[in-house]
Amino acid sequence: MPDTLPQDSVGLVTPQVMHCSKPLTLACGKTLTEYQLVYETYGELNADKSNAVLICHALSGNHHAAGYHSMDDRKPGWWDNYIGPGKAIDTNRFFVVCPNNLGGCHGSTGPTSINPDTGKPWGPEFPKLRVRDWVETQARLADELGIEQWAAIVGGSLGGMQVTRWALEYPERLRHAVVIASAMKLSAQNIAFNETARQAIMADPNFYGGRYLEHDTRPKDGLAVARMIGHITYLSDHVMGEKFGRDLRSGSFARGKDDPVEFQVESYLRYQGDNFANTFDANSYILITRALDYFDLAREYDHDPVAAFSHARCRFFVVSFSTDWRFPASRSREMVDALIGAQQPVTYVEVESPYGHDAFLLPSERYNRAFTLYMAGVAQEVGQ
Repeated sequence: MPDTLPQDSVGLVTPQVMHCSKPLTLACGKTLTEYQLVYETYGELNADKSNAVLICHALSGNHHAAGYHSMDDRKPGWWDNYIGPGKAIDTNRFFVVCPNNLGGCHGSTGPTSINPDTGKPWGPEFPKLRVRDWVETQARLADELGIEQWAAIVGGSLGGMQVTRWALEYPERLRHAVVIASAMKLSAQNIAFNETARQAIMADPNFYGGRYLEHDTRPKDGLAVARMIGHITYLSDHVMGEKFGRDLRSGSFARGKDDPVEFQVESYLRYQGDNFANTFDANSYILITRALDYFDLAREYDHDPVAAFSHARCRFFVVSFSTDWRFPASRSREMVDALIGAQQPVTYVEVESPYGHDAFLLPSERYNRAFTLYMAGVAQEVGQ
């Protein structure tokens, strides 16, 4: 970490906590008598509280979207490329809020939290969640902050699903919905990838039916494999080939050589998996991927997305990426077609990018330009 922070950084940030003692009845029918959300904010809320932007994170994300927690941090928050002074989500103009979702493992109430009824970690007994549950807790956070209407709600991947659910559940509480690399529901292939990852976790001998904390252990090997499976789907074939090709990290194909062969890509995936397993909770991973699988925006509208989107009252900005095969551009176009069918105002950008699903996190000139121009228009609307 350099001695000084970049000029376009939000700087040093400190997470905050909302303790909610108001019972929360979840979509599954169970009730949490109390819970907490950890969140971060960047920028300043204006006098009429009209310049607030909510960031909804994806599967492995959390509240730390931008800036640094200390001068010793080796890298900033997960969306620092697009949040900060002069960036697409300009903290000179917006007050930005990013919470860690309920059920997560970075401070918000989840499977590693203590169940007040048992005095033990919730573990696998933590109630099943739906995307609408996250939206409800985010609405309560907005109430806590005195924000009646978000200037925009922004999210990529699973975060984009939260954005669209917001547009239907609280149509008057957002002016703009920014949906990036997302879909109205998962494909069967996506559900299959998630189930394969969950099976890898549950097959770990240290899983103990999800009660691993009671055994003072964690299913790190299974969680690492789950992350490796997911990571493969986030990258494009082009990126994998360009970054690693068939380069060897060790060993040899020469005749007579007994050295075990290890490809660079194998080493990379193991590194990613091991790093993730040391920072993420296995029960949270299972819980969140199932919420992702369950999501179907139009289910209660007789599976008619046009009927679903007819309830929205905001403008939409939809972005997809050409090599994203986890959430392909065709799924974003389906969303755009439904929005047009519902006569909703929508702007759509399909970005040529070699980076696969991870493109929504990475620097890209065209993506950045389109994102920045759209958000500048949002800022002008609220007088910023």
